[in-house]
Order: sequence, then C-alpha cells, then structure tokens
Amino acid sequence: MEENLITEKIIGCAIEVHRSLGPGLLESAYEECLYYELCNKGLNVERQKPVPVIYKDIKLDYGYRIDLLVENRIVIELKVVDAFNPVHEAQILTYMKFAKKSTGLLINFNVSLLKNGIKRYKL
Repeated sequence: MEENLITEKIIGCAIEVHRSLGPGLLESAYEECLYYELCNKGLNVERQKPVPVIYKDIKLDYGYRIDLLVENRIVIELKVVDAFNPVHEAQILTYMKFAKKSTGLLINFNVSLLKNGIKRYKL
C-alpha cells in the first residue's frame, strides 16, 4: 500500500478518535483508541515499538519506544500538549532515523480541531 494512502487512513482514524473523545484525556487513552481504529481498518500496527539507540555501531537498548508503527513504515508519535515545541519534532525525527523509517506523523490530541494538531515528517 502506498504511503500517502496509509497516512490518509491514519489521519482519518485519528479524526474519528478525536471526534468521539475530544481533547483532555491522557495520551494512553488516545493511543489505545487509535490502535483499535487502525486495526479495524485492516492495517498492521505495533504499539510501543522499541527503538534502540545506535552509537558508533553499538546498539544501546535504552528504552525509547515508538507509540505506533503502522505497516512497518509510518512512525506515529502521539502528544497531549498545549502546542508542539521543537523537542517534539526532534523526538519524532530521532525515532524515524533510528528505526530507519522515512515517514512520521506527530499528532496532538489536545486541540479543538485535530487537523491543527497533525504534522507530517519525511526523511
């Protein structure tokens, strides 16, 4: 399946979750519901996927985790914050780099309109 089609499905599912729950919940609640919606759409989804840190060819299992990895291609990092800040962008870009994935979605559920809380990244 093409990456654009996958990201469209992901965004549609995220909008459905946000429409049903609204802002104000914990990140873990949105993760659980988004996982459910994505699986319902027939997508392959991994939750809390470990991401090792690679330093000078040494693999360090440091405890970083991707919130959701869809179709082994799209990294999804979920947030419940007032606004994105540079550390959120750095986080998703780092996860994408270490996981060797070229596409990522940063989704903030703490907004009144979800389209204002979605950023797409390409490496």
